Amino acid sequence: MTIHIERLTLNVIIGILDFERTSKQKVIVETKINYNYTEEQFIDYTSVINIIENSLKEQRYRLLEDALNSIGAKIINDFPQIVSLYIKISKPDIITNASVALSKEWK
Repeated sequence: MTIHIERLTLNVIIGILDFERTSKQKVIVETKINYNYTEEQFIDYTSVINIIENSLKEQRYRLLEDALNSIGAKIINDFPQIVSLYIKISKPDIITNASVALSKEWK
């Protein structure tokens, strides 16, 4: 089974530039979760969204790399039936003529 969480949009403190440490900016999170589904072991996608939202809002990460590693570890820890996990975090407004993103996949 595969869960897709698309266009999860948040305003958070994230980044290393001076203005990024004081002003919230928009980030967009995409996830793809492959897992072994059984009636007893399903994944509640609202719980996954809560992990992502709470981590990004509370941790105020400096680097997208740190955010990806931390969020991925929390999701995998909470849902051991995951076979693979993909997370992408985009910063669509950081550069005027481009959207910047980082992604990571766990297998």
